[in-house]
Amino acid sequence: MDASDVAPTRLQKAQAELSALINRFQADRVGLIVFSSEAYVQCPLTYDQNALHLFINTLQTNLITAGSTNLAAPLELALTRLRATSQAVGAPPRAAVLVLITDGEDFGENLEPTVRVLTRSGARLFTMGVGTVEGIRLLRANGRALRDSRGREVVSRLTPTPLRRLAAQTGGQYFELTDRRNEFPSLVNALNRVEGQAEQVRTVSVADNRYRYPLALALALLALDVLLTIRVIRP
Repeated sequence: MDASDVAPTRLQKAQAELSALINRFQADRVGLIVFSSEAYVQCPLTYDQNALHLFINTLQTNLITAGSTNLAAPLELALTRLRATSQAVGAPPRAAVLVLITDGEDFGENLEPTVRVLTRSGARLFTMGVGTVEGIRLLRANGRALRDSRGREVVSRLTPTPLRRLAAQTGGQYFELTDRRNEFPSLVNALNRVEGQAEQVRTVSVADNRYRYPLALALALLALDVLLTIRVIRP
């Protein structure tokens, strides 16, 4: 995600778009999972917009263990968290949505068992492919080209096929963020169209100033005092 075929880098561009996306869904709980060969919960499901923006803005590729991308890892972790949330609430959510943002390269094992579980869960997966089909060479910190075990230069390319398939199998949609096209607004529109009941009811306490009631009573007593004047008769 540090590749610069999408300026300034894939990660930085995705961060900016994610911040804008979160601003559009302030009434929904949103969580953040980061992954490479393994997946980690960066931010649990929350309504706290400030916390979400903080976690997104501080994302760096060196925060996770280096390794080949495994798309099954974040999906399985997301399913585990959704099941735990459903049990805590007492009823399964009807509108659970996952958004997977990646270049689409998958070096993990068979993804089909995970997809079947995801489909049965009722969650819809929307995928966002970041990068370019032409790809770009990956460089080390010293500026030299990164090479694989055979000595060949490593080129990172957008691989849309598995992302399109994942979205189609779960009733979601596939979008792209490339050097020529930004479909994040289309993703926001698609998420807005997802219908379902709320996973939880968010209760907001609103302060109500009730001073007007005793004030009205006091004014009524003053008026009564004026009307019912007591005359003192002196002998």
